[in-house]
Amino acid sequence: MSKNTNTAPISRNKLLRVAGVGWMFDAMDVGILSFVIAALAVDWDLTSSQMGWIGSINSIGMAVGALVFGVFADKVGRKQIFMWTLIIFSVASGLSALTTTFAAFLILRFFVGMGLGGELPVASTLVSESVEAKERGRVVVLLESFWAGGWLIAAILSYFVIPAEFWPIEGWRVALILTAIPALYAVYIRIHLPDSPQFTAKLEAKNRSIMQNIAGVWQKKYSRSTLMLWILWFTVVFSYYGMFLWLPSVMVGKGYDLISSFKYVLIMTLAQLPGYFTAAWFIEKLGRKFVLVTYLIGTAASAYVFGNAESIAVLLTSGILLSFFNLGAWGALYAYTPEQYPMVIRGTGTGMAAAVGRIGGIFGPLLVGYLLGADFEIGFIFGIFCISILIGASSVFFLGKETKQTELE
Repeated sequence: MSKNTNTAPISRNKLLRVAGVGWMFDAMDVGILSFVIAALAVDWDLTSSQMGWIGSINSIGMAVGALVFGVFADKVGRKQIFMWTLIIFSVASGLSALTTTFAAFLILRFFVGMGLGGELPVASTLVSESVEAKERGRVVVLLESFWAGGWLIAAILSYFVIPAEFWPIEGWRVALILTAIPALYAVYIRIHLPDSPQFTAKLEAKNRSIMQNIAGVWQKKYSRSTLMLWILWFTVVFSYYGMFLWLPSVMVGKGYDLISSFKYVLIMTLAQLPGYFTAAWFIEKLGRKFVLVTYLIGTAASAYVFGNAESIAVLLTSGILLSFFNLGAWGALYAYTPEQYPMVIRGTGTGMAAAVGRIGGIFGPLLVGYLLGADFEIGFIFGIFCISILIGASSVFFLGKETKQTELE
């Protein structure tokens, strides 16, 4: 009886809801981290370089998790890996609230990153394989829109919880404890979420070796797509984590106090939702390439203006546009990536591309910390991210193929 429960078909809306809530919890953890970094800088008297390492160690874990769990998703199934990645990042995030040293905090953030890095590409692969071609792109972008919900929860919790006094516990510890809740949700997923119908139907995937799958990503038929995806993922993740993990700290550096900075970032975060929803509409009307290139160019322009803003009006307006375009592009990225590969190597190909991206996520926060420590202007730093995003857009424009409403192999 239980076997039938686990493999029975699931409606599109229920699949989106079950996978999306897991995605939302992931975003809540990443969002809270950006605010925790700003709080830890005060409580632990961290240097800019140490602050950068917190974001980067998270990305190192994400790179490892995306590669390892992406590969195993093609061996044991999407659902099992989705569940375990949720448990790993939830437990590690909760435990990080109990740390008293910078080194222990970094170690636990590595494991948080592993779980998070594995969950995202596996979830998008699972959803891609479970819906019809005519609505696949829209559904995956809507899945990604749960990220905005998680960020909003993180921003609200951070605004009210992190600055508050919970004697003898600091507010940032309480916020991190709250991120452990997804571990309970993983139990629900195990019971109610079926695996990908494509994976379940094809025994071929289970008979292939891991090395065959890794080599398959670079077969001649898929090498152009792999190169394009690796450039795209690296540049997008490099710029995203470099910019967004530092947003509260950048606001403080521009002269706003911590509570005001949290409030402004919350306002900017609200713009993520229309970014996702417009991308979800355009992606089936005008295609993946159009959405990615257009929204990435919008991100680059917004980043440049934000970095050079000198008034709160320009800062907020450009920050809102930055959130709108960047998160819309992220939705298209997760829809586009699994469509480049056949089922037998889809988890591996998506995971490897995400892993390369996470390498960019390692360097982004570190670069900001180093350049701020060397007294470089915020405008110069965001100019680097602007160029990076334009390189990613160019890779899609020149190397990418349109996959709108094509049937997956």
